[in-house]
Amino acid sequence: QVQLVESGGGLVQAGGSLRLSCAASGRISGIKSMAWYRQAQGKQREFIAGIIPNGTTRYGDSVRGRFTISRDLANRVFLQMNSLQLEDTAVYYCKFVSPWGDIWGQGTQVNVSS
Repeated sequence: QVQLVESGGGLVQAGGSLRLSCAASGRISGIKSMAWYRQAQGKQREFIAGIIPNGTTRYGDSVRGRFTISRDLANRVFLQMNSLQLEDTAVYYCKFVSPWGDIWGQGTQVNVSS
């Protein structure tokens, strides 16, 4: 069973940057979309950014202009996070939509300190 593994989380000061990565443990064909979500403690999971095969991207209102989603030919997806704010503290998850359903990663913690 293919799994997604996120990396790049950690502790950063407000105003700083982090780059998250997500890769599949095996080959996945026919990916329909890739996306990043986050879930802060006590809150619902929130859509952050998504990208489809033609490169079209979409962003949540809370991160538009600060975060950038990208992908490479190896079907890895990245999230460049700039101008991080305290409110960006959360567990960040990647999700692939495949022909047989959604695949979620286990998440990577991002903590933004003042």
